Amino acid sequence: MIFITLERILAHTSFFLLFFITLIYWAKTIYIKNKKLSNLSKQSMMIAYICITGFLLNRWLYSGHLPLSNLYESSMFLSWSLSLIHIILEVQNQNDWIGIITAPSAMLTHAFATLGIPKEMQQSTILVPALQSNWLMMHVSMMMFSYATLLLGSLLAITFLCITFKQNKKFSIFYYNINYSICSFFSEKQCLDRERKNNSQKFFFLFSVDFRKWKLTQQLDHWSYRIISLGFPLLTVGILSGAVWANEAWGSYWSWDPKETWALITWLIFAIYLHTRMNKGWQGKKPAIVASLGFFIIRICYLGVNLLGKGLHSYGWII
Repeated sequence: MIFITLERILAHTSFFLLFFITLIYWAKTIYIKNKKLSNLSKQSMMIAYICITGFLLNRWLYSGHLPLSNLYESSMFLSWSLSLIHIILEVQNQNDWIGIITAPSAMLTHAFATLGIPKEMQQSTILVPALQSNWLMMHVSMMMFSYATLLLGSLLAITFLCITFKQNKKFSIFYYNINYSICSFFSEKQCLDRERKNNSQKFFFLFSVDFRKWKLTQQLDHWSYRIISLGFPLLTVGILSGAVWANEAWGSYWSWDPKETWALITWLIFAIYLHTRMNKGWQGKKPAIVASLGFFIIRICYLGVNLLGKGLHSYGWII
């Protein structure tokens, strides 16, 4: 009873903190240089990470196995992985903008686990014989880590496409020149000098805005590539360890189960992405489109196949 109460406290506390952190990061888009908000968000994320870690350890203690046996536990582990990646990237990158993407990802995953999954599916149960193996930790943890990294890399690519799409649109800048209304009080030469000064200031403003957008898109493209480059080997290890485990449990390395098939499709999509980046030298929009497609493929692989209730990896919720 104590373990269950502690589990609920840790789960609700971590969710509240992640929701609070998400609001802070979105507020920082307006007050981006506010040091108090930056320190508050970092401290809150660290506390939320500790709470989720405590939740998983508590679940491990009273269940007697690694908390990766059902959709609820794997979703909480995924939220924990996203929070860990957020902390690492925030330390390495020293930029606040990446938290605008990583913090909501961890919060929404946590929200799905605590609010979206039925209570009966959140209960810890005894492992079926097929799952009572040391491969559970190796296979499922690698898959969850790969999902977390690939999802974040894909989200950065989607953000890159959104920003570059807006840049391509032509827009007009409307302004009111207050000097024009008092121009009649000055000579013609003075008016021309003022107009040249105003034009130079406008040009500098537009140049600085475009430069910041260009710098942001370059960082998005760079970090998307680096994060996906980390997630792809993890996905490969997860698939290979799952094949070995399947041979021990079911007598076959590969059975074209829906989960296995979509995992292979996910691997192929990101293999194409890395191939185009490394061998073809693609940068910018083309590989970002491939990575964006991978985001939806991962969602199908992780949730869509499982929730349909078909195959050996299903949790049986929708059907």
